[in-house]
Amino acid sequence: MPETEIEGSSSRQASRKKRLLERENGLKITLISLHGLIRAHEPELGCDADTGGQVIYVLELAKELASQPNVREVELLTRQIIDPKVSDEYAQLEEPISENAKLVRIPFGPKRYLKKEALWPYIDHFIDQTLVHFRRTGIPDIIHGHYADAGLAGGQLARLLHVPFIFTGHSLGRVKRQRLSVNKDNLDSLDRRYKFPLRTEAEEIALETASMVVTSTTQEVQEQYELYDHYVPSRMEVIPPGVDLSRFSPADSAWQRPQIADALDPFLRDPNKPMILTMARPDERKNLTMLVDVYGQSPQLQKLANLVLVMGSRDDMLQLPKPQRRVLDSVLHRIDKYDLYGRVAYPKTHASKDVPDLYRLATQSKGVFINPALTEPFGLTLLEAGATGLPIVATNDGGPRDIIANCDNGLLIDPLDPEMIEKALLRTLTEPEQWQTWSTAGIEGTRKHYSWSNHAKRYLRDLDDILEHSSVPALVRSPRARRLPEFDRLIVTDLDNTLTGDEEGLAQFAELLKQNQHIGFGIATGRRLDSAMELLSQLGLPEPDVIDTDAGTQLHYGDKLTPDRSWRKQIDYAWKPDEIRRVLEELPGFYVQEDSHQSEFKLSYEIDTKLAPTTTQIKKHLRAAGLRAKVLLSLGMYLDIIPVRGGSEMTIRHLLWKWGFSADNVLVAGDSGNDAGMLLGRTLGVVVSNYSPELNRLRNHPRVYFAEHSHARGIIEGIEYYNFLENIVIPNDQIES
Repeated sequence: MPETEIEGSSSRQASRKKRLLERENGLKITLISLHGLIRAHEPELGCDADTGGQVIYVLELAKELASQPNVREVELLTRQIIDPKVSDEYAQLEEPISENAKLVRIPFGPKRYLKKEALWPYIDHFIDQTLVHFRRTGIPDIIHGHYADAGLAGGQLARLLHVPFIFTGHSLGRVKRQRLSVNKDNLDSLDRRYKFPLRTEAEEIALETASMVVTSTTQEVQEQYELYDHYVPSRMEVIPPGVDLSRFSPADSAWQRPQIADALDPFLRDPNKPMILTMARPDERKNLTMLVDVYGQSPQLQKLANLVLVMGSRDDMLQLPKPQRRVLDSVLHRIDKYDLYGRVAYPKTHASKDVPDLYRLATQSKGVFINPALTEPFGLTLLEAGATGLPIVATNDGGPRDIIANCDNGLLIDPLDPEMIEKALLRTLTEPEQWQTWSTAGIEGTRKHYSWSNHAKRYLRDLDDILEHSSVPALVRSPRARRLPEFDRLIVTDLDNTLTGDEEGLAQFAELLKQNQHIGFGIATGRRLDSAMELLSQLGLPEPDVIDTDAGTQLHYGDKLTPDRSWRKQIDYAWKPDEIRRVLEELPGFYVQEDSHQSEFKLSYEIDTKLAPTTTQIKKHLRAAGLRAKVLLSLGMYLDIIPVRGGSEMTIRHLLWKWGFSADNVLVAGDSGNDAGMLLGRTLGVVVSNYSPELNRLRNHPRVYFAEHSHARGIIEGIEYYNFLENIVIPNDQIES
């Protein structure tokens, strides 16, 4: 074995041993779930499309993991919300969940509540705020992102901090888009409404980064994640979620008629009839209108049972988001159309504590629970119903397949086949022996297959293997409280076409630096270090305090150009330049730039946009070859391929982390696509007016100022806009959406 390999093997063994020694003190696990309303007690469910089963999932997961003997701490990061329309509890920065588990609310974006589709411009702000949190509390052993938004954020944090990452998609953008596009021609409208391009790219980044993807069902692995370029079956683990068996259990002898029954009685002529119960927010995907159609067109079902639609909670229908209001309007229209008054209940509100009793009411009436959703990644309500003894009828998709296969407590249906739905409901309601068999099987099966204790043990077993094969993060020690010397704020600017291009403006900028010694000067450029330093000398600019070269893959400090060793340790992760070259050589319209533009961690091409694939297609080609890399397009024709842990956004964040510098005190300026990363987040961004079209997408982002002047004059304009030389102001801190 070569000497370098022996040293590497020895180092890895030492790292593993150190990791195991550290784990004797217990693991710190960080879960991230960003959207919706999350609180530890009496979680509000069904308030909107963002406040559903995922809330229960992450709370129960945090609680159960924290109860395990080898776990020191579990924190669930979510968003702080300060809004008179929601409870003040969502403004609390911390809230205990259980012993060793807590909620931590990170402030980012507008203070008010936002639906998940409106959060995308603020994800980078969450990343920066979370780095501040980790700097104060320590780097976790594992980061676990839930859903696409937290998948993107968690993946980026994991890449920067070199921490293993776990991803749970809950529902996937490509699957939802497929289902919603059935019989619809206007895909552009769907993409604008649900932000599918952003969501699916976030999911790709999460899948690319993840050491493990936790899924709920085999169907999810085989038919849903398979739609993604970064589908790697070996990283997929089917670990079904649990159900809180202390809450969801059959009625005992002491059980009494619950208060929620009083909310149903006014709707029903005969409240004692069996109940067809469904519990889902008014979302198009939940297929509630089909259920009302089936019931409304079936005299037999109307004779046998009442239909109870628990569709979240609402104070005023007119205040609901338009998509929810459309679904509710459609449901009420059908109730009127089929004259179902007295046979259908749709309570206005219910509390979390009412949910177990709703299942028990339906069970006592010998009723049935139905989930007719068009797509169902898992279906927590099915477990809750089964654990209470209520037979189920559910869509033949995702979770319901596995639940019914494991528990044998009901029937699967095609959610688009009304006749099949009717027959399944009639069979459940008219065959008492079968009903009892399914009821008993549900109680026993959920306890055998779907306890959170089993989930946590499987999770930690897989996590043990991941951690054993992971080196200790280079930044794991708490960074010292120190600053880059001699200045309290920093300007970092691109070189070509941002600083250059206006000699008079450049001279003014150089004089500004000279007159303000409290401001540090940094360069972020796609050039190699030698080329960048030569150009700076020609321009008569001062030597930079920090220089980020080769498109965010090299980082040096001061007049001696001291390399950043901790950055160097991370940058070559998964970097396979020879294999990348082979893949790109096969694509049309690619021309290798001259050697002076190439470097150890950067492959540079000039492309003919009439012949070459789009950047999205280039990423797809690399992913199909199993290669992990970033693709950066600048000025519409210059393409750089760099490692996944590279890029200006990563170098800037590494710099801030290492030196304890506040993002609020850093102004960054650029003009092209490879500057986009550093312009996002909590730094103060300036886009000079001679920018290339790739940066147009940043107009919807906060803290990104588009200057009216070009080149160095545009930077000076940005400095004035933020009052950067004195008491900094941030007029564009929020973007109304």
